[in-house]
This record gives sequence, C-alpha cells and structure tokens, in this order.
Amino acid sequence: MTRIALPSVDADFPDDGLTIGQAAGAMGIPSETLRYYDRAGLLRDPAPRNAGGQRRFHREDLQWIAAVLMLRDTGMPISVIRHVAELSRRPGTERERLDVFVEHRLQVLETLERTRIHLGAIERKIAAYRDALTEEEEEE
Repeated sequence: MTRIALPSVDADFPDDGLTIGQAAGAMGIPSETLRYYDRAGLLRDPAPRNAGGQRRFHREDLQWIAAVLMLRDTGMPISVIRHVAELSRRPGTERERLDVFVEHRLQVLETLERTRIHLGAIERKIAAYRDALTEEEEEE
C-alpha cells in the first residue's frame, strides 16, 4: 500500500485537532489502526481527548503517525517502534534513538539486497518463459 510521506493537511487545520476518522482519512488508514497505535503506545504522546472523550489529533500527531507508518513499511517491529516512542518522550535519549535507527538501517539494507537477488531470479524466469514462447511461435 502506498502512503503519503507526510500528511497533507490544509492551512485551516482545526485548533481542537481532527477526529480519529478525519485523521485516519488524512493518513489513508483505517480508524482502528489509529486506535491500536494509541493503545499500543506507538504514539509519541497519547492522543489527547476532548470533553466528550474523543481522541483529537494535531499536525504533530499526524507527522508522527506518518513516521510510524513508514517504519512499519520498512519492516520495523511494533516493539521497536514502541521503544522509539518511549525514548522520544524522554529528553537526552538521542544516542539511544540513533542506535535503533542505525540497526534498523542495516536490516533494511539486508532486506533490500535479498529483494534485489530475488528480483534478478524473477527477471531470469521471465526471460526464460519469453524465450520458450518465442521458440514455440517460430516452430508454428
């Protein structure tokens, strides 16, 4: 699924934030995903709630959620994202956060290399099948 890198929110962003449905729509994900992220501790800060108990999401929340979505798309486990969120709530943890991202970068690079190898194998299969079809057509 292709997602936007950063949320596209107009200049008239409401002062009291977006409802969960509006935020989910802006992010292109189901509302239940945002509820899960909030319950699972993946947000930098728990979503604030209005007097009626509804979660309200602000620009900074959407930017954080966009980062979470990107990290999930790169294969970062929920437990590691939760750890990053916990670290981000505490000042002075920049070194620890850097270490998490350096480690994840290595994993992404390994995955990328495996994907390149697999792509090469798929391309060879395609070429072999095209060659076989060309030979059959020439024999007819």
